[in-house]
Amino acid sequence: MKSGLLKKLLALAIVGASFVAAGAHADDLLDQVKARGTLRIGLEGTFPPFDSKAPNGELVGYDVDIAKAVAAKMGLKPEFVTTEWSGIIAGLQAGKFDVIVNQVGVTDPRKAVLDFSPAYTYSAAQLIQRKDDTRQFKTLEDLKGKKLGVGLGTNYMDMAKSVPGIDVKTYPGAPEYLRDLAAGRLDAALNDRLMLAYLLKNSQLPLRTGATVGAGNPSAIPFRKGNPKFAKAIDDAMTQLEADGTFTKISDKWFGIDVTKPISQ
Repeated sequence: MKSGLLKKLLALAIVGASFVAAGAHADDLLDQVKARGTLRIGLEGTFPPFDSKAPNGELVGYDVDIAKAVAAKMGLKPEFVTTEWSGIIAGLQAGKFDVIVNQVGVTDPRKAVLDFSPAYTYSAAQLIQRKDDTRQFKTLEDLKGKKLGVGLGTNYMDMAKSVPGIDVKTYPGAPEYLRDLAAGRLDAALNDRLMLAYLLKNSQLPLRTGATVGAGNPSAIPFRKGNPKFAKAIDDAMTQLEADGTFTKISDKWFGIDVTKPISQ
C-alpha cells in the first residue's frame, strides 16, 4: 500500500517537474522583450562607421541606426550594451543582451549555435587603387609580382597570402596603408568594401575603389536558438524596413551606396 502510494507521488512529482521545466523553456524571447519594453543590443562601440561614440558620448553609426530602426518597428526601445568583440558571442549566449548588431557574418559554425535574422548587409573584399592608376586588377591573381597593402592579422591578410606571388605588405590599420598607396609605395590595397566606401567618402586621398574579389559575405542579427516567436517578429520588422526604404536610406547616409542588397543585384 505504501509502495503504491509512493510510486503515485513520485509520478506526480515527475509530471509536475516536467511542467515547470516546460514552462521555463516556453517563455519565448519575444515575450521577455515585450514585458521589459526594451531590446538589449550588443555591439562594440569602437568600430566606426558601424558603431562608435560621438564626442558627446552618444553611440552613432550604421549598425546603431539599423538597430534603432529594428527596435522601433518591433515596438521596443533600444538598450545598447557595449562589449569587446572577443566576448560578444559568449555574451549573447549568456543572455547579457538579446541580439548583436555589429556586422556579424552569417557562417555555418555560427548557425549551428545561433539563429539569425534576414541579412541586412552584404559585403566582400574589395581592391582600392590610386585614381591616376589606369591598370584594371580584376582578381588577386592579377596582383602577382605587385605590392598589396592589408591590415595585419585580418582575413584580408590571409586572403592575400593565399595567392603565391603577391608581395603582401602588412600595416596596423587602414590609414597607414592608404597613405602608402596614395604615395605610390603600393600597387593596391585590400579591405572590406563597406569600410572602403566609408573611407573614400570621408578621405581626401586621391584613391578609387577597384574590383571586388572573392565571394560576398552577408551580415545579419544573431539571437539565441529556441525563440520562434522572436524570430518571426524580427523577420517581419526587417522585411518592412527593407520594403519602405529605411534600410536603403541608412546605408546611403553612411556609405553613399546601398549595401543592404546582395552584391549581384
